[in-house]
Amino acid sequence: MSSPSIKNLVDEWLRLDPNPDTRQEIQSLWDKSDYNELDSRLRTRIEFGTAGLRGRMEAGWSRMNDLIIIQASQGLAEYALRHVNEARTRGLVVGYDHRHHSEHWARLTARVFVSKGVKVYLLRGFVPTPLVPFSVKTLNAACGVMITGSCGICVYWENAVQIIAPHDVGISASIQANLHPKNYSIDDLSTSELCVDPTQEMRTKYFKALSNLNRSRELNTRTTVKFVNTSMHGVSDSFVKDAFSTFGFPPYIPVSEQQHPDPEFPTVRFPNPEEKGKWDDLALQTATRECADYVLAQDPDSDRFTAAEKGPSGEWIVFTGDQLGSIFASQVLQNYKASGKPIDKLAIVASTVSSKMIEAMAATEGFKFVECLTGFKFIGNTALTLVEQGFEVPFGYEEAIGYMFGSQIRDKDGVAATVLFAECVASLRANNYSVNDHLQSLYERYGYFQTSNSYFICNDPTITDEIFSRIRNYDSCGSDASYPKTLANLKITRVVDLTTGYDSGNPPNYTPSLPLSSGHMIQFRAHSDTAGTSLVLTLRTSGTEPKIKYYLEGSGRDRKEIPPLLTKAIADIADNWMRVDKFNLGRP
Repeated sequence: MSSPSIKNLVDEWLRLDPNPDTRQEIQSLWDKSDYNELDSRLRTRIEFGTAGLRGRMEAGWSRMNDLIIIQASQGLAEYALRHVNEARTRGLVVGYDHRHHSEHWARLTARVFVSKGVKVYLLRGFVPTPLVPFSVKTLNAACGVMITGSCGICVYWENAVQIIAPHDVGISASIQANLHPKNYSIDDLSTSELCVDPTQEMRTKYFKALSNLNRSRELNTRTTVKFVNTSMHGVSDSFVKDAFSTFGFPPYIPVSEQQHPDPEFPTVRFPNPEEKGKWDDLALQTATRECADYVLAQDPDSDRFTAAEKGPSGEWIVFTGDQLGSIFASQVLQNYKASGKPIDKLAIVASTVSSKMIEAMAATEGFKFVECLTGFKFIGNTALTLVEQGFEVPFGYEEAIGYMFGSQIRDKDGVAATVLFAECVASLRANNYSVNDHLQSLYERYGYFQTSNSYFICNDPTITDEIFSRIRNYDSCGSDASYPKTLANLKITRVVDLTTGYDSGNPPNYTPSLPLSSGHMIQFRAHSDTAGTSLVLTLRTSGTEPKIKYYLEGSGRDRKEIPPLLTKAIADIADNWMRVDKFNLGRP
């Protein structure tokens, strides 16, 4: 069967799209005979997966727009009604941030559910992403939706965690079965008894739950530490202000140019504090001018967090996601020990591409450490499984500056991370320590760990497949897999291939404990007995970009050995494993 012609695709779009502006976009492209652009926008449909929906905001099946939002909402509503008990009365939670179209799309989503007789809790005003899963749990809702520029649509299931299989596949199929849009008016939402506003109640209960994580309020009130905070033109400022007050801290100094929501992000090149050098210029300038000790930062939808500390010579130390994860884990461990609870009932979760430092902590201290696939949909669901097994899971993290605290939100929370980091700072300052001093003491106890994460750019999927095929048959001409034997001259001691389902360290069936990945993903562990150094390398493809990502970590007792080891490993990966020159791979 031949694929539809461009004209048929255009006609179908013009027939279904209820928005005159995006209809006109497609009509204008047709009038200009811009068939390549039309093909790009209309030939393939944006895919709904565990990350929800992501795409550029413009007309077309492969983009984010009113029609796609309506179709996705229709499919999600029908799926929830079939698979969640009492879904109509338990309802849907909807939140939105300050990005272009976010509020409009949130109201469209709400209108679709209301039209099907489903109660909707519409959070009014710009809210941080973690308030949605918190509200889903607090209200016992059937599901939740967060509309944000970073994710498009992020969906939470009735367990208040981002969806995983099989729900992603089920919702996708339900969308395909409900593509014809009805005529929805968002104007009558305010008069619908099914659409209620729980915002103030949820905000109050959120800070009440956050206050339960506060361990040293009196100490916080007396601290002389000066904090600067940047919201990166996002939604976090009012929530972080209230969190500081809840924990007893004096007000922080805001980066005024970035304090308030602005969808244009005028002072940042890329609104993500995970990108080193993209967020910190203005914040560090403000901190230097104000003689501050620490800089705190949240991403625009306030689910991620990072920080920097002024060093003894006035230099700024920007902590990595893994360093912050280890610092938070040490605080959680200290508090858990102080509670008198049995240490073998404590569990901490991290993504498999994150640092192995917490694994080393667990081996020394006796708590349970569990790895899972990348993403908080897996971290949150793994935490819930551990709770069912009798463990307490007060913390989980991923290296991409996402941190989960307590039992009320099984998702990353930049507001909680910010105030708990500040409390860690105040506690350490009271004992004449800095956070970096504390980090160095952790290295002394558990070993030195250093990460070097980056990626290669490969625009041809067949070349990507060829690279991974060769890695799986590195020293073999036969049919059996033969992975590389060394990395930077260290002997490879374990291979976990989450694409083929192979774990060399799990005999006799060699089946990985983690679920398989939809893309290429292989992890290697290497070790030198003589030097006492180790490497962990994870290679994986990106689901949204033409990248082969690598997550590399070196560890050992002698920190001087690690930087040159990482440099050697990166050269080995690039020259011998990826063969960047042969395949003309790009690098950042």
